[in-house]
Amino acid sequence: MWHGDYGFLLGNLVQKDFKVRYRNMSLGVLWSLLNPLVTMGALTFIFTKIFPTRQTNYPVFVLCGLVPFNFFSLAWSTATSSLVENSAIVRRVPIPRELVPISTVFGNCVHLLIQIGLLLAFALGSGKGVNRYWIWLPVVWGLEIVFVTGLGLISSAMNVYVRDTRYVVDSCNTLLFWLVPIFYSFGSVPPGYQEIYQFNPVAALVLALRNILLDAISPPTSLLVKLTFTSVVTLLIGVVVFAKLKPRFYDYL
Repeated sequence: MWHGDYGFLLGNLVQKDFKVRYRNMSLGVLWSLLNPLVTMGALTFIFTKIFPTRQTNYPVFVLCGLVPFNFFSLAWSTATSSLVENSAIVRRVPIPRELVPISTVFGNCVHLLIQIGLLLAFALGSGKGVNRYWIWLPVVWGLEIVFVTGLGLISSAMNVYVRDTRYVVDSCNTLLFWLVPIFYSFGSVPPGYQEIYQFNPVAALVLALRNILLDAISPPTSLLVKLTFTSVVTLLIGVVVFAKLKPRFYDYL
């Protein structure tokens, strides 16, 4: 099978994932918009009416956290269970097994694009115009995709052997909702923990988005270096772990 065939296969797997997810749903892809909108509305009410914050443009502020976190949590979770859920394909069709979790992550990118459009629309609607630092947006989003792809390769391979892995991933996502500065500012984090926060690519992306969209400044070089380093290293580890575990997939699927 040539590389062109792999691309065709990857495209078909992405399309299949998208169709299966919204099969029999009356609202379809509108759920990609409703989920962040409802959460944003609830958080905005709580932190502007019940526990008032001094943060301006709070809807955009919180969307800068929700959109990357929603993509990360959903992509990681679905990639983790992708090999088990597609066991028939893995066992019967001679394809690179890596394509299954990778296609699941890419399938979630469709929803990500919809939510990015929502985020940019809110940013423009709040009076924040386009600035030259928007050029960084594809870079930082691309790095998050690299990061979650690496994690997805690791957890999907482990889930074949230990089916509890997907529950561990879901628990980690619940924990990360509080550890990523989604509804609070990075300035609220104690100085001793700020360095650790920035090595979390999801938190780093949130900070970068707020720099670009709200402050109209370039993300700090140190932040971009940490985001790039952690994302690329995670992907490399994912490739190595997946390669070591995949020879015995047939025995466990």
